[in-house]
Amino acid sequence: MTLGEGQLWLVIGALALITAALKAAGPALVGGRDLPRWANGVIAAMAPALLAALVATAVLSDGDRWSAGADTVGVGVAAALLLLRVPLVVCAGVAVVVTAVLRALF
Repeated sequence: MTLGEGQLWLVIGALALITAALKAAGPALVGGRDLPRWANGVIAAMAPALLAALVATAVLSDGDRWSAGADTVGVGVAAALLLLRVPLVVCAGVAVVVTAVLRALF
């Protein structure tokens, strides 16, 4: 399915309006009340879970199929180094070098 330029802008505008309505619904429904403790835990866990899902799909997919390549190994190396408490800049640098070397070899 291909959208024309006018249809695309219509979809973008509709999604913007829906997003604004959803953001306004939260304070309107909750009002001045505090959220339950369990809700705060769920909200706090959503951001890391969403970030992990985005990283996993970006690293493990190639178009419309799943695949593992040099970038997957680079992210794995960075994750392992982060678990070992290596500074973030060093982890990123090592991941870039590992990815570049693997892409050059294969």
